Amino acid sequence: MPHVAALCVSEQKGRRKRPVESVIMKAASGIEGDAHAGSRHRQVSLLCARDVNALRERLPEVSAGDFGENVVISGVDVSVLGLGSLLRLGGEAVLRVSQIGKVCHNPCRIFHLTGDCIMPRRGIFATVEAGGHVRPGDAVEILRLVERQVWQAVVLTVSDRCSRKEAPDTAGPAVAALLQDSMKAHIYRTAIIPDDTGVIAQRLRHYCDGHSIDLVVTVGGTGFSPRDLTPEAARAVIDRFTPGLDEAMRAASLAKTPHAMLSRGVSGIRGSTLVVNLPGSLRAATENLAAILPALPHGLAKLRGETNDCAPRDQDDER
Repeated sequence: MPHVAALCVSEQKGRRKRPVESVIMKAASGIEGDAHAGSRHRQVSLLCARDVNALRERLPEVSAGDFGENVVISGVDVSVLGLGSLLRLGGEAVLRVSQIGKVCHNPCRIFHLTGDCIMPRRGIFATVEAGGHVRPGDAVEILRLVERQVWQAVVLTVSDRCSRKEAPDTAGPAVAALLQDSMKAHIYRTAIIPDDTGVIAQRLRHYCDGHSIDLVVTVGGTGFSPRDLTPEAARAVIDRFTPGLDEAMRAASLAKTPHAMLSRGVSGIRGSTLVVNLPGSLRAATENLAAILPALPHGLAKLRGETNDCAPRDQDDER
């Protein structure tokens, strides 16, 4: 039966974790007494017992916690758990997968001993959705499985009025529904934020850096009004621009209204995440997104590391 094989904590970041007989998980925080507890999205780290045991065969002296993990799970292959998957540990604690792997900036003890470390490649991170007391041996149950291959998307509605609850957000939910219906995407998060360059840029960095999100879509703030600042915020965080997407969206909208040429939205890549700015009205947002949907899966697959060549053009195209 799937169960908790080990629990580990560390009072200071950067220190190896030590096994403990039980932990208290607190909702929206993490493990009580662990240095990584807090409001961030990496509250609890998890590894599969199979991966830990495989490395122990090479290094018998390695103990639980040496890999930086809080929870070792037996009987569940964590490599199948995508963002948004839910796990119940024991009778009460519920974890929501929030990140797949991580970048190791400072090689740990295991890396120095073996030239390898499994946490960046095999580990997952989670937030605590419901708290509870957890002990080794407690049952582990998958409450919701989101497959790894599912596209992960975030939709950010950018609007002063909506953020102040002075107007309903209609475009954001419509965009999220279109992504779900057309791409079968999992909407990792939706949020409403004000027309503030710093806030927009911070949210884009947050979801592009470390979350394993494929696509971040902003809705609103692309016009001529003084507070339409979304493109400026996007330009500040994008590493590589994707002008073809912008051209396709504006061309599709221009066929329906001359006002489309006033949209200043941009798109581009930060790390392995695509950022796309959409207009703020429901109709314009969905029309713009629909124009690029046929190309998005191929582009996102490339960002995930797919090495297949693009489909060859028809012979007639090459004459």
